[in-house]
Amino acid sequence: MANMPEQLQKRMEKQGYHFVGKHSAVKICEYTANGLRGETLCYKYTFYGIRSWQCIQGTPAIGCDIGCRFCWRLIPEEEGFKWNELNAIDKWDDPKMIVDGMVKEQRRIVSGFKSIADNELKMRRWNEANEPKHVAISLTGEPTFYPRLAALLAEFHSRGISTFLVSNGTLPEAIERLDPLPTQLYISLQAPDEETYMYVTRPKIKDTWKRFLKSLDMLKSLNTRTVLRMTLIKGLNMKNENGYAELILRARPNYVEVKGFSYVGGARNSERELSLDSMPKHDEIREFADTLAKLTGYTRVSEHAPSRVVLLARDEESAKNRIIDFSKIH
Repeated sequence: MANMPEQLQKRMEKQGYHFVGKHSAVKICEYTANGLRGETLCYKYTFYGIRSWQCIQGTPAIGCDIGCRFCWRLIPEEEGFKWNELNAIDKWDDPKMIVDGMVKEQRRIVSGFKSIADNELKMRRWNEANEPKHVAISLTGEPTFYPRLAALLAEFHSRGISTFLVSNGTLPEAIERLDPLPTQLYISLQAPDEETYMYVTRPKIKDTWKRFLKSLDMLKSLNTRTVLRMTLIKGLNMKNENGYAELILRARPNYVEVKGFSYVGGARNSERELSLDSMPKHDEIREFADTLAKLTGYTRVSEHAPSRVVLLARDEESAKNRIIDFSKIH
């Protein structure tokens, strides 16, 4: 990690991050571990058919241009590191090297689970985990910072690995350049209006709200599956359903994921001004989602209580085709 401050790298490694090259990383997800133990699977399995035990959670860019109060990740600026220092990449790593490294580190991560593969199901899943079929490009940072992101997506697809790319939408020009597009593109919907957005996201660059709106406007014309992902925090952004509905109708994504905030990891930092009381219950998330459905014409098609998340679909076709067809990943 030539461009990563050593102190920050060590801190993140203690939190379970495995670094790849100068600016990429992977980390095991709770549901990947659960899948290998034969326990509860991820909401992505329930919603889209993603096998949790074959999923890589990674990023090609550590830095982020916003600092969301609800984010469970470590925000380097809160640890005294400067934004410019983290983004002074002298030479970006090659996409093939990043994919090779992510697969290698994922295999290293899951290797220890072989010792608990004490039945046929666990052993089969462990063997399958060594051949990842999906990558959630959402671990930390803003992945659209990586200038060769399209080539990275193409490299994953060439290996039969589906891609879910999660962006905060502040770099619409980077999204516009993507060819190929990811299997599924997420834009995070953090607030129903500009004032709340600025307070929740704590941006580090100018014009983030305008940039975000431009990304929303692009969604309906993109030839891939699209999602708005909401993280709702009681007393902060869990309000103004009409404002959210206007943004959803502006973007017209295939899906809206309405998810409850979790008071874990970096979200416990006192600077975030959050608490356990900020966490909505699943029933409250469902009620909020149902209100959005009435306002937008979307339909509640699934939910995952362990993650406190509800899935809304735009139309019958989206609802019918929400399970990923892995035979079409190439």
